[in-house]
Amino acid sequence: MRPGLFLTPGLFLTPGLFLTLTGLVLVSGATLAQQAAPRPPVAQSPVQSPAPHPLPQPTPPPAKPVAVLQGLDKVTARVSKLNIPVGEVATFGSLTVNIDACIKRPPEEPPESAAFLRIIDHPAQSTAPQKATAVPSDPFVAGGDRVIFSGWMFASSPALHPLEHPVFDIILLDCRAR
Repeated sequence: MRPGLFLTPGLFLTPGLFLTLTGLVLVSGATLAQQAAPRPPVAQSPVQSPAPHPLPQPTPPPAKPVAVLQGLDKVTARVSKLNIPVGEVATFGSLTVNIDACIKRPPEEPPESAAFLRIIDHPAQSTAPQKATAVPSDPFVAGGDRVIFSGWMFASSPALHPLEHPVFDIILLDCRAR
């Protein structure tokens, strides 16, 4: 005869199966005993209203990037730093600088900043009579003004797409959060 426990005809337990089953019975019995045990009473305080849920705080709008430019006046050798937020305009000498976009790569990539600039020259008005000129198609440019730069400028290689002006140089240094 095989070693084991004969329970009823057709039901036979081996010692390993018996230990497993008794362990399950003991564990499940302990769980039942814990659930059935009375819990100590919790001191009830006077009627409390539920704590009000705090209202969600509105998230602040993302900071506008700021283009950091360096301007050089070639006549006076004066160097100026310009911090211009995206969408705003600044003046440097007779130039008006408009920043349309400013992008900086994340820190895990090679460093690079790029800005889309639009620079308009406002030359000094002369008293000599001028020839009639066609009305410019650009709504931002007035009578004698002219767009001298419109495009992307890169901080890592300013000579890639430079501003060509006889009196002023402007280069991009960086894009920063405000």
